[in-house]
Amino acid sequence: MRWVSLILISLLLLLQYPLWFGRGSWLKAWDLARQVDEQKNINQKTQARNTVLDAEVRDLKQGTEALEERARNELGMVKRDEIFFQIVGDHSLLPTSTGSDVRATSGVFLK
Repeated sequence: MRWVSLILISLLLLLQYPLWFGRGSWLKAWDLARQVDEQKNINQKTQARNTVLDAEVRDLKQGTEALEERARNELGMVKRDEIFFQIVGDHSLLPTSTGSDVRATSGVFLK
């Protein structure tokens, strides 16, 4: 009777091995599911970034305000008959509209 029990237990273990550690095991399936969830999160972030970039491209193609803003901020351009005052010094004392972008308040445009 003892031999029969040992043989049945060993058969059970042999049948369970591929389920847990084999090629298509539960552990690999769980790992793949985790990787799929991780990739979905990355794809959602990328899609959100692409949406923002697409809106910016459309705005640059259709409107002149975004183009003018980029020319002012990135290239330092000014309009005709416009005077640009740049404030140099401690930027922490300057008022900001959002409180985060000090560069936007470091210059003043006057007509």
